[in-house]
Amino acid sequence: MARERGRKWLLSLTILFILSQNGEGIWFHLPETGSKCLSEKIYADVIVLGNYYSFSPSRADPAPTIAVEVTSPLGNNLYHKDNVTMGEFSFTTTEEGIYVACFRVDGHNSSRGLTASIDWKTGISTKDWESVARVEKIEGLELELRKLEETVKTIRRSTIGLMLRGYKLQKVSITTNARVARFSLISMGVCIAVSTLQVWQLKRFFVKKKLV
Repeated sequence: MARERGRKWLLSLTILFILSQNGEGIWFHLPETGSKCLSEKIYADVIVLGNYYSFSPSRADPAPTIAVEVTSPLGNNLYHKDNVTMGEFSFTTTEEGIYVACFRVDGHNSSRGLTASIDWKTGISTKDWESVARVEKIEGLELELRKLEETVKTIRRSTIGLMLRGYKLQKVSITTNARVARFSLISMGVCIAVSTLQVWQLKRFFVKKKLV
């Protein structure tokens, strides 16, 4: 009941995370009841990393506990934790759509609200560039060019995805138009047939009654 009541008072905050390559964190205030949800549209086959923690406005109080849930566009549960103060999650997207991370105050806390923070990274932001630089022995301009190369690859994949979606939409549109055209022709044929039958019936009636 408490969870359902909380969902009725759901305070959703839909934010498109446009993070830099360093992955900027954001913080937000959680209401006493209900949840706050952060969402992002992500393409398929993209790595997602998330680090979160909670803290009390008063430094004297211990870190409050929260409940965290991450779901896919189809509603599948990708991550769920209760009674935690910090944690991390990671997954690779399997379908394109809106991925949602919801946070709510845990039932063991007092009625006061609290503050939480999340560092959400996707795509090339999830790469440990320091490790890449050490392993491949690159730095400076060469490292930045490597990052730009990965960015271009990501943009290219996104562009290809958009083109494929456009092709699918065009195919659906052509199929729908063809079906509508067939339905229109069938409807017109039925109307002509019914009209012809009515005229024939009326003609028979008039001839039978010797009206013509």
